[in-house]
Amino acid sequence: MKLCYFDDFRLGVLRGDAVVDVSAEVQDIPHTGPGDLMNGLIARFADYRGRLEAAAESGEGIALADVRLRPPLPRPGNIDCMAVNYMEDGTLPEPAPINAFHKATNTVIGPDDTMVLPDIPATIFEGEAELGVVIGKRASWVSQGEAMDYVFGYVNFVDGSARGLPPANNVFHQMKSRDTFAPLGPYLVTADEIDNPQNLQIQLWVNGDLMQDFNTDDMAHSITRCIEWLSQIHALEPGDVIASGTNHRGLNPFQDGDVVELEVEGMGRLTFNIKDDLKRTWARITRLQHAESGLEGRFTPQLTGKYAPRG
Repeated sequence: MKLCYFDDFRLGVLRGDAVVDVSAEVQDIPHTGPGDLMNGLIARFADYRGRLEAAAESGEGIALADVRLRPPLPRPGNIDCMAVNYMEDGTLPEPAPINAFHKATNTVIGPDDTMVLPDIPATIFEGEAELGVVIGKRASWVSQGEAMDYVFGYVNFVDGSARGLPPANNVFHQMKSRDTFAPLGPYLVTADEIDNPQNLQIQLWVNGDLMQDFNTDDMAHSITRCIEWLSQIHALEPGDVIASGTNHRGLNPFQDGDVVELEVEGMGRLTFNIKDDLKRTWARITRLQHAESGLEGRFTPQLTGKYAPRG
């Protein structure tokens, strides 16, 4: 099943190229807004699944072209982002130690929304294409063998990043938790629709150009290991998102006016926009292309704009 929010955060189930409004089926779930309604539905999904399936089958569909899709998880309780969790197409000699960081949950945006690049002295702005793993029930000290029992589903996720901010070695919160830096959607796909989450192609386009293209089979630490490790640090709750990491070789600078599209196999396509009032520019190349060019530094340098190097 593919769940979504649309228009004024009506709950919908995708049926082909249409969405069926199933909001009436979940009004008895205690909630104050769409965020805790979805989290509450996830926690009670076994009791509501049959009702939603029947409503989706019998209801009148609305063409997707005629609705505005919203983020399907408007306010996760936690967003845990795995750090350096890919082998970079097998080029790393060994996995990095397992690690993660928190991303503020009110940074979430959805389909056709806009990521805003703030007026800060970042070296570069990037967005990491990732598979988001959504937790279905409270998970505390879960073993790796049991971990998949706690997965509700999956979603496209982009981890926005403002890199190179001062002071050095004190940047993760201000780099990752900027407003609008967590695009996700367009649907929340239940786990039964995905045969093997460790073999999914992830692709990200910028203005129609394919920039990231990799498979989840390149993860350094599997989804089950991530759940095991995170659940030993803090309990994971229904609706929490684990962003499972990215292959950094295809990362590239996001710039004003860009249209970004992310598609994890089986998740639909998430499209969002980039806005930068400062109109800063960088070369249109990936990290790998920058490295292969022999240029200095980890990132392609800013070419024009307020914080461009002066020479």
